[in-house]
Amino acid sequence: MTDMVAYETHGAVAVLRLQNPPVNALSQAVRQALMQGMDRAEADPGVRAVLIVGDGRAFIAGADIKEFGKPPREPHLPDLCDRIEASPLLVVASMHGVSLGGGLEVALSAHYRIAQPEARIGLPEVHLGLIPGAGGTQRLPRLTGAKAAVEVITSGRHVPADEAARLGIIDRVEAGDPQAVGLACAQALLASGAARRPVSEMPAPAPIDWDATYAKVLKKGRGQLSPAQAVRAVQASAELPFADGLAAERRIFQELMATDQRQGMIHAFFSERAVSNLSELASVAPRAVEAVGVIGGGTMGAGIATSALLAGLSVVLVERGQTAAEAARARIAGNLDGALNRGKLTQERHDALLGQALEVVTDYAALADVDLVIEAVFEDMAVKTAVFAELDAVCKPGAVLATNTSYLDIGEIAAQTSRPSDVIGLHFFSPAHVMKLLEVVVPDQTVPDVVATGFALGKRMGKVAVRSGVCDGFIGNRIMRAYRTAADHMVLDGATPFEIDAALTDFGFAMGPFAVSDLAGLDIAWAMRKRLAPTRDPRERVGRYPDTLCEAGEFGRKTGKGFYLYDAGSVEPNPEVMELVMAERAERGITPRGFSPEEIQRRYMAAMVNEAAKIVGEGIARRPLDVDMVLLFGYGFPRYHGGPLKWADLQGVDTVLADIETYAREDDFFWQPAPLLRQLAAEGRCFDDLNKAPQT
Repeated sequence: MTDMVAYETHGAVAVLRLQNPPVNALSQAVRQALMQGMDRAEADPGVRAVLIVGDGRAFIAGADIKEFGKPPREPHLPDLCDRIEASPLLVVASMHGVSLGGGLEVALSAHYRIAQPEARIGLPEVHLGLIPGAGGTQRLPRLTGAKAAVEVITSGRHVPADEAARLGIIDRVEAGDPQAVGLACAQALLASGAARRPVSEMPAPAPIDWDATYAKVLKKGRGQLSPAQAVRAVQASAELPFADGLAAERRIFQELMATDQRQGMIHAFFSERAVSNLSELASVAPRAVEAVGVIGGGTMGAGIATSALLAGLSVVLVERGQTAAEAARARIAGNLDGALNRGKLTQERHDALLGQALEVVTDYAALADVDLVIEAVFEDMAVKTAVFAELDAVCKPGAVLATNTSYLDIGEIAAQTSRPSDVIGLHFFSPAHVMKLLEVVVPDQTVPDVVATGFALGKRMGKVAVRSGVCDGFIGNRIMRAYRTAADHMVLDGATPFEIDAALTDFGFAMGPFAVSDLAGLDIAWAMRKRLAPTRDPRERVGRYPDTLCEAGEFGRKTGKGFYLYDAGSVEPNPEVMELVMAERAERGITPRGFSPEEIQRRYMAAMVNEAAKIVGEGIARRPLDVDMVLLFGYGFPRYHGGPLKWADLQGVDTVLADIETYAREDDFFWQPAPLLRQLAAEGRCFDDLNKAPQT
């Protein structure tokens, strides 16, 4: 045996205790040790049962991520699972913490399963663009039935122990030391003369409407292949003998391994974990933050305050007057009510947050003792600088002063204070208590421990925090302006906003750019266009039709009319939009042409990639993966494409550059290839090469 799996006997029960901290990931060494443990138990004439249990925080949390992307080494997990299930001994799995992916597949290979009340199980492989590949799609349906198995596998969710017991996955839920509880279970089974109970020998699940289920899952996944293919694997469990079903599962698994989607989702998986790990902060301690101030209680400010409360922080929210203060408190209460109704909060904690942790005031003096304050007022430089002058006067020395600005120069805001080194941008995304992205925007004068504090706050709030330099729009909104401009140009040249939205939802976005604009409010982009108008280059093509909509008071969903009409739950294209577009085309002398869905997608993505490459080249984003995470978590970019720069790598950087150079023949002002894009193409490199370079 190795140190990875301890072996001991208790009467007729051999205990195999996994010891691969912290979560017993199924490395090659663990798989090998489990094989050896089974061999040893079967060779012992006094052993009649085997108990598999884990040390530490979990039974088995899944595959060892250190082995991702490397050639698989024997023993392979499917072989281990088959080996466990085929044992002539009675095998029990005692589960605590999480049993995910291969961990659950090992447990399903046991003949009986017992779990702690707080245990959770799941098969999350779809989140990596795969399906379970060690019998999960064949064994689980024999326990739960096909419908429940499809839901568990295609969602990839964590299933609580009590629900898993109701579904038939777990035989018993019992609190106590996992080894002691499991040992008692195994001994009781032996005493009762219980037989081995291999899942593979259980009846196949009853069929369901496979084609309808496949179509439904594919639609829900907006084109992601792995959940839909998981339906086909479960179908094999119902229609084929077990061994043939395993072969079908393995074939589908291998086919998915070869897809771009799998590469995109693996990239997203690792990038999400890497994005907040900055070498510049490795030895920098953040400032202590327990009390937070929020300026402004509108939708954004209330969301930020809610997020802070849910993170266990006390909040002082400042509004301009009593009426506004009461409205802000009501918004926060509504957000917390939603968390309560979803089971995220107990009634006791809900009441404590509103009654004790939250204070809504109208006087800046109440911020005297907060550790960090976040300004979330109207996007206007004069308004924001006035707020920061107030904060500079009342906040204690060492308090971090943060702005939630979406576009404005944070250095200019910081200059209004006597402590610019304590000022930082914390750009939340609405609704701030739901959206996971946080752009930590760092002006040149901000000191490292303030940057570290921004990232620590993001982690405490459960955000994906991404470092950005200062420029107009930072990472996300600057890129959004570019791809939205590409969409606007296509409308002027012959596409309709509705064709563009449809093409991009086909690509995998939840909504197209015009539907998103309606959701955000057309007045927001209108204000930005007016702000930029005085410095706009005369060569820039800017459509006037969106301004005409706004001048008529049509701001999208909040007014019931924008690019679309919103009436009693129905959504229809607004016919007035194309009237305005066609009039502008005629005025500009544009002869419209058609755009295929593929051309719409390629132009939109080329604009996104090109601007992203400029941002990385300028150092606004330190790494391509930073851009990818911003677009994934803030802008609805399809996760299975990995992010715009991963998508570019998969297409080929030279291919994307060729597209941009083709478009530049029509408009060489907008379609100016990023120098970094040219450099990578010339050197035969890709964006991911930059992710692997040492951070500076």
